[in-house]
Amino acid sequence: MALVLGINAVFHDPAAALVVDGRTVAAAEEERFSRRKHGKVPVPFSTWELPEQSARWCLEEAGVSAADLDAVAYSYDPALAPPLGPDPTAEAWEGLRTLFTERAPLFLKSAIPGLDPSIVRYVAHHVAHAASAYLAAPFPSSAVMVLDGRGERGSFLAGHVRDGHLETLVRCDLPHSLGFLYEELTEHLGYRRSSDEYKVMALASYGSPRHLDRLRQLVRTDGDGGFVTEAIDWAALAPPGRGDGTLDPTHADLASTVQVRLQEVLLELAGWLHRRTGERALTLAGGVALNCVANSVLYEHGPFEDIWVQPASGDAGTALGAALKVAHDLGDDVRPMASAALGRSWTDDELEAWLVAAKVPYQRCDDIAGAVAGVLADDGVVAWFQGRSEFGPRALGHRSLLAHPGRAENVERLNDVKGREQFRPVAPMVLVERAKDIFEGGPIPSPFMLFTHRVRDGWAARIPAVVHVDGTARIQTVDPVASPLMHRCISAFERRTGLPVVVNTSLNTAGRPMVDDPRDALECFGSAPVDALALGPFLVRRTAAFGT
Repeated sequence: MALVLGINAVFHDPAAALVVDGRTVAAAEEERFSRRKHGKVPVPFSTWELPEQSARWCLEEAGVSAADLDAVAYSYDPALAPPLGPDPTAEAWEGLRTLFTERAPLFLKSAIPGLDPSIVRYVAHHVAHAASAYLAAPFPSSAVMVLDGRGERGSFLAGHVRDGHLETLVRCDLPHSLGFLYEELTEHLGYRRSSDEYKVMALASYGSPRHLDRLRQLVRTDGDGGFVTEAIDWAALAPPGRGDGTLDPTHADLASTVQVRLQEVLLELAGWLHRRTGERALTLAGGVALNCVANSVLYEHGPFEDIWVQPASGDAGTALGAALKVAHDLGDDVRPMASAALGRSWTDDELEAWLVAAKVPYQRCDDIAGAVAGVLADDGVVAWFQGRSEFGPRALGHRSLLAHPGRAENVERLNDVKGREQFRPVAPMVLVERAKDIFEGGPIPSPFMLFTHRVRDGWAARIPAVVHVDGTARIQTVDPVASPLMHRCISAFERRTGLPVVVNTSLNTAGRPMVDDPRDALECFGSAPVDALALGPFLVRRTAAFGT
């Protein structure tokens, strides 16, 4: 039996995870504690923070101390980083990051009392990404692909996994990077790179890939399982954007072009990997794996029968992957990841104490699911705070804003509540037993909201709020065993409305991390035009709380 603490730091998305005897018991991103999204504030050193609070919480959640740890798995190997060169800018910064990583054991010792720096093990960044997929997935063997911006000097890993052991078949090194391709586009359109790529993915549905012939010349596979990305003069394709949410057709066309070319390249890479491994299942991780449109193209048109994507595919997930990898190396029987609900939770008494301290009127409901279903059926927006918070960027029914899917205007309404771009869609949660009646084209069940599905004929008009401009929806299926409370809520909503679907978007406002603790929930409820807050079994109604 081993206790392994996983750590991701240095670049962005600092996070910690704890694996005990091969089982993931806790995982959390530092932003949920610090309230700095992606671990960033407007200074260069902000991306170098250690996940001090999340690491200490992981240990507390398991009831262990740092002295009990058998290993600390750090998801970056400074020995693999690029050597220092004469460039006084980018390479110099890279050298400082590498130096920081080399000294991370001492920084961790200072941040986490009792931690022995000698037990820190470095795990290559892409190996950590890969392990977060193949060791967390429910397959004894699989093909695996990792695609992101960069990790040490690389940007891509493809391999074959048998009995938990990874054979790396292909690596791609910088400057070739599909992740950087998408990041550069994001920055050119005026949004934050390594942060706002999901906005560009949504924007792509509004355009046409009219620059595709040009992109096919500049971004291409190499015939040996890898790819080449050449420098792109973005300004020659579309003028720079302001990132202000404006729906510029030239920007939408450029986003569509890059999205389609990314999908084409992924299909070619997957085809090569399938021919090489003969596996029926593909596991995915890395920031590019959060592109749910591309995932769906791989599922529907690619050669693999099953695809499993790590719900925390961004760099935060490398904390978990590094811990799983080291636990496996130490001989533990690593078990698949059953849920993304790996973060903090509070008892009913603790939640009630927060409500009392906040001096807001509330009622304790015998059936909170039914009460919320009633508010939703009356077209109210509900802030939903239940159980353990999610690990990863998707709200999966624990820290969510819920609404009626039958009102088309609820898209604009929720985007206004959250202060975000109006071209961005909101997603449906659907009863798993009804999902195939309403959606097609993607895997079902789909519990982590990592694929898009086409809305079947006859249903788009019934649930317009969750249908994107391209006729798809990024669904989350809700299982009565895995998510009993949410399943009861949607079932009660269906009895009232005939719709086994509710709108789900993350419980936060623009630029802020997802709500994590009761204080966050009360602050969000107090500042946003939300009709009710379901905090555990307690219901707070805006009319009662604010007298409006």
